[in-house]
Amino acid sequence: MRRVVRGFWGPRPEPAEALADRWRRTLDGLTGLVPEAADAWSQVHADGPATAITADGDALLGAVRAAQGADGWSDLTGTGLRLVGTGTPGWEAEVSGVAGGAPEFLLQSIAVVLHAPDGAPVPEEDLLALLARVWEPDFGDVSDDDVLDALEDEAGFSVEDPAVGRAGYLSPARAALVPDGLEAVGQELPGGGLLLSVAAPGDTATVVRVCERLREAGALAPLPRPMDRAVL
Repeated sequence: MRRVVRGFWGPRPEPAEALADRWRRTLDGLTGLVPEAADAWSQVHADGPATAITADGDALLGAVRAAQGADGWSDLTGTGLRLVGTGTPGWEAEVSGVAGGAPEFLLQSIAVVLHAPDGAPVPEEDLLALLARVWEPDFGDVSDDDVLDALEDEAGFSVEDPAVGRAGYLSPARAALVPDGLEAVGQELPGGGLLLSVAAPGDTATVVRVCERLREAGALAPLPRPMDRAVL
């Protein structure tokens, strides 16, 4: 089964060293939570074949600096990396992100795409909590194709609209707007953000209802454009 765990935020300029550390903590955390998926890592490039990369600070700092040295790179846009982890047959993880920039209209993001055998337990909410701790996003979700299709078709959400999926994360300002009686279980994370457990796989109707209530309460309001801050 394919699932996607994501986080999004607005402009937050950061030096290469800070980005490399966030990447290192992400890969270390992912390996700890899902060791089957990431025995080895490779970096996918826009041109040419993928190359092996180790999940240590020096290698990741080199990858960040190389990305920033590429033609067309802008510190306003952010620094993008795409890494693929392979492990036990049937498992695969891809981690991609654009971070450290100050764009006025395009959100910064981090995404883990995890492929696992059908029926295999996957700590989805723990993975979302990991991204929340490491990247300090404005909002995040655990989704799949069915969830994304239902939010678009039944609730009118578009690609970059803040939303939650089977699980969600809301930054402190968004968490403060969560209405009473929400059809979800909340857990406060260090720093004041809120991790929401929303629905089981396949239950897209509950996800749609929860997103609609959160949107009505203002907890899923988009960042104002042009953006001038990382979180609501």
